[in-house]
Amino acid sequence: MTAPVQRPALIVADRWQDYQLLDCGDGMKQERWGAYTLVRPDPQIIWPRHGVTPGAKWDGWDGFYHRSEQGGGKWECRRELPDHWKISYAPLNLTFKIHPTSFKHTGLFPEQAVNWDWFGAKIKTARAAGRDVSVLNLFGYTGAATVAAAAAGASVCHVDAAEGMVKWCRENATLSGLAAAPIRYIVDDCLKFARRELKRGRKYDAIIMDPPTYGRGATGEMWKLEDHLWELLTECRALLTDQPLFFLINAYTARLSPTVVANLLAELLHEHCGTITAGEVGLPVQRDGKILPCGIYGRWETDP
Repeated sequence: MTAPVQRPALIVADRWQDYQLLDCGDGMKQERWGAYTLVRPDPQIIWPRHGVTPGAKWDGWDGFYHRSEQGGGKWECRRELPDHWKISYAPLNLTFKIHPTSFKHTGLFPEQAVNWDWFGAKIKTARAAGRDVSVLNLFGYTGAATVAAAAAGASVCHVDAAEGMVKWCRENATLSGLAAAPIRYIVDDCLKFARRELKRGRKYDAIIMDPPTYGRGATGEMWKLEDHLWELLTECRALLTDQPLFFLINAYTARLSPTVVANLLAELLHEHCGTITAGEVGLPVQRDGKILPCGIYGRWETDP
């Protein structure tokens, strides 16, 4: 039974108060993260800045990330930035640690809030109907999705190969008042972990994953998207309960399109009744109303 596929859809994270994408153009974006404004490069932004002279200097920033031609880069600060600070996502009462890293990232992808809203509502509906919900979050990074799922009432298994990211997830859970929530924190290679879970007989009602293009596992295992994604997906299918709630794939690589992700989910879950939606996830630009595309997603969800 093939799940119906909806046309690609753009979904926008537009309910933030502590975060704003203020402006973007000329390969850079200016963002407000709580009390601090950062300027960072973004390869998607190939249009000019609105209403300014081409090449004009950015202003009104606290931290500016300069990319190095040798790889990586460094932050320039106009005033001393703290090592880290907190911002909140008020609609779900979540709080996250922000820490500008040497690779331009801050530890949070704010566009994903639109997915937190979506699966949080599905978890709450299932919990209200008396159902326990278990979620597996693979390549979980600093755990924003893990915390959002736990806040909605799910038990969550958070898996990432980087010990520092898993520790950061635990910090985010504590900041959100979820230190005692049923979250398992696992440092492991995602594919190997899924296989071990299958042998242990564990099952999950929902799966979230954000697979990278390339990566290495906790003990040096090599991950390559084209070679290993389908293999991982089939292992995850075997981990689903008989009545799964949802399956979410996020991606930040040009190697996947929304249609490819939709096709993967349709092939993977053809025996289950459900609906597939795929498209881009984006952020609104405060200055001129544009939408900055920030990645792609594919959602399978059980029919109501």
